[in-house]
Amino acid sequence: MSADQEQRTIRCLVAKVGLDGHDRGAHVISRAFRDAGFEVIYSGLHRAPEEIVQATVQEDVDVLGISILSGAHDTLVPDIIEGLKSYDAFDDTLVLVGGIIPDDDEAELKELGVAEVFGPGASMEQMIAYVRENVPERE
Repeated sequence: MSADQEQRTIRCLVAKVGLDGHDRGAHVISRAFRDAGFEVIYSGLHRAPEEIVQATVQEDVDVLGISILSGAHDTLVPDIIEGLKSYDAFDDTLVLVGGIIPDDDEAELKELGVAEVFGPGASMEQMIAYVRENVPERE
C-alpha cells in the first residue's frame, strides 16, 4: 500500500443484489468497515445489478462488497462485473463477494474478476486487512 493510500479514506459500497432479503451480515460488515475507518455506503435491499453498477460509479467507490445468500450469484455478479466494465470502472474497483458460495462457483467468480470471496467464518480482521492490502491505487 502506498503512502497516498494510507492517507486517504477507503470508500466502500456494501450491496445487496437481487431478491435476497437477508441483510444482517451486510450490516455487520458495514459497521466493521466503518469502525476500521472506511467510508461505507449501504445499498439497501433488493437492488438490481444496474442499480449497484450506477451506485458504484456515481459514488466513486474503491471497494464493492456484494453480499448475496440467495444462490443467484452465478447470474447477478457477472451482470454487475459487465456493467462496471461498460463504465470503465472495473479496474478501479476491488470487487468482493460475501455469502454462501460453493467452491466451484467461487472459482468461476474469481475467473470473472471477483478479487475474493468471503464465506461463513471469515473474520472481520481478515476482510479489513484484505481490503487495505488490495484496494486499487488512485491517480
